[in-house]
Amino acid sequence: MDTLRNMRVFVRVVESGSFTRAAASETMTTAQVSRAVTDLESRLRTRLLNRTTRRMSLTEAGERYFQSCKRILADIEQAEAEAAAAHANPAGKLRVYGGTSFGQHYVMPLIARYQQHLPEVSVDLTIAQQMPDIIEEGFDVAVVVAAELEDSALISQHLGSTAAILCASPAYLHTRGEPQSFDDLEAHTCLHLTDASLPAGQWVSEGPLGETFRHTGVTPFQVNNPEALALAIREGMGIGPLPVPVALPGLADGTLVRVLPTHTLQKLNIYALYASRRYLDAKIRTFVEFLREKVPLVLAEQEAALATCDDPLREVDAHAGPRGTRARSGRSRGHNTHDLERLRLVN
Repeated sequence: MDTLRNMRVFVRVVESGSFTRAAASETMTTAQVSRAVTDLESRLRTRLLNRTTRRMSLTEAGERYFQSCKRILADIEQAEAEAAAAHANPAGKLRVYGGTSFGQHYVMPLIARYQQHLPEVSVDLTIAQQMPDIIEEGFDVAVVVAAELEDSALISQHLGSTAAILCASPAYLHTRGEPQSFDDLEAHTCLHLTDASLPAGQWVSEGPLGETFRHTGVTPFQVNNPEALALAIREGMGIGPLPVPVALPGLADGTLVRVLPTHTLQKLNIYALYASRRYLDAKIRTFVEFLREKVPLVLAEQEAALATCDDPLREVDAHAGPRGTRARSGRSRGHNTHDLERLRLVN
């Protein structure tokens, strides 16, 4: 017996004042309507209607039950409408996870732009190094950076790829010399960024001819935060890998120098992960679509800014101290500043 269906039929009978009219509105026979009310009374062990061949009236219990049924059915209709609207109209809270560096430098600015278009969506962003269990911890979307994804039941959308670059301070290169090949790094102090997406203690480089080299070794300093590593590099502690958005300000003002500019470290893929493709909530669908459109544009802008900072004729200032800068022409510095300002507008 479908109790909810019988409740709807009972309410329709009372509101229409007739079994026949109720049957017509519900596309049922009069016998089926009568049976539905009888089933309710049997289940409740209470008479709901006094009915004769000429008239029908509610019992006292029937009146109370009728009012309760109307409230319950109204709540159900509202719940169904809200659920249907969630599929069609982006609104409500969107829980997003982003990795430590990528979440701060990419996801956060894009969320601000997404909410400019859809202010009805409130975003709860969690930035952490370790990826959570998305379903268990109630996240709607996770934006992760990894060489490859582990097998899972999650739906993934590829957003683009990124890679870190090697940087040093002008003072360090003045003292230790500038490596001309990846093999030359063996003679240098190499600092490590400990990131969940990167192999521990390894640098994998992709050169202009597609060659891949590996560097492993003991490091005097490692840290799990790219901003902290950038500070260590500026202080002349050694050569280290930095995400492009972290390196750009230092490359532009001369406090950082890109080492081996024809090489990048191993490319990492950027993915948006979510639980299911079926009946996808509108706020999840629109956010993932927004990321698919905007992430490649942001990556392209940053590559353009990096190309502006890379000067094939660069020289380390022989008089640079721990915070020294490279000698630059005014024209080159102006282009770098302009390009970084344009990047800030994109973000």
